[in-house]
Amino acid sequence: MQQRLARGEAAALAELYDRFASLVHNLAHRVLEDETAADRVTREVFGYVWENPDAYDPQQGSLRAWIAMLTQRQAVHRLRESQTAPVDGGTLTAEALEERIREVSVAARADYIVTSMPAPLRAALELAYFDRRDYREAAAALGVTEDEARRRLRLGLQLLSTAHVQPPRAVSPPGYGRAL
Repeated sequence: MQQRLARGEAAALAELYDRFASLVHNLAHRVLEDETAADRVTREVFGYVWENPDAYDPQQGSLRAWIAMLTQRQAVHRLRESQTAPVDGGTLTAEALEERIREVSVAARADYIVTSMPAPLRAALELAYFDRRDYREAAAALGVTEDEARRRLRLGLQLLSTAHVQPPRAVSPPGYGRAL
């Protein structure tokens, strides 16, 4: 994909957009809580990818994770911009803004983790959370043993618990994290 983008193949960008547009938009919307702003971040992220295909390093992780990281950074940048502008005669304090950014970052990471986890783990968590089923009921609904249902729930919750852990701070691509 990266090589196709580097050659300027518009079809590669279209394919990438089809694969990841909903992820990008949903993460941006989760952070910004604004449809128009999420649309803008989506355009900016894919514009950046198109203009800088060599910025992705497969040694650092998956393409999906890289795009999610770009989205998170751009959305947080937009949030900081919007929250420092006066709103109804006032602005958020720096501490309140940083707390808000931490909260939405955790929520966005949790969303990303849930959408990225294997379907069997996600299905078990959805039964437990949305349908309020215990592991026995989840096992029956999934057609697996109770031990397997417990294992899936435990693994899913372990993955989800990492959302509150701040990921290692990677160096931002040059020029990224400001208006693109």
